[in-house]
Amino acid sequence: MSTPFDPAAVVAEFIDRVAPYDPQPEVAPVAVVGVRTALGEATFAVGDHVIRAMCKALEAYRDPDDRGTCAECGSRRLDDNLHCRECGRLHGILGEVIAHHARRVAAEDAT
Repeated sequence: MSTPFDPAAVVAEFIDRVAPYDPQPEVAPVAVVGVRTALGEATFAVGDHVIRAMCKALEAYRDPDDRGTCAECGSRRLDDNLHCRECGRLHGILGEVIAHHARRVAAEDAT
C-alpha cells in the first residue's frame, strides 16, 4: 500500500524548489495551477520558469508499471515477467526463446 500524500503540498514543494532559479522573478505570473482533492484545494500563481519546469517534469515522468506494448495484441498490460495480461504472450528474451522453440516444434510436427 502506498503512503498517502497531499497533492497540493507536493505542488507547493515543487514550486519552492524551482522558483529560486527563476531568472526573472519580478515578471508577473503567466499561469494559475489549481489542485482540488478530498484534503482541500489550493491555487498557485506561477511564472514562466516554474510552469516550464512543471511541464518538463510531467513530460519526463514514466509510470513504473510501464513495460511497453504487447507485440501481439497492442495491450499495455504487461506484468513484471513481461507476460501480457490480455492475450498471454510472453515478451523479452525468455519469451523469444519460448516462441522460437514453439515454432520449431510446430514445424517438426508439420512434417
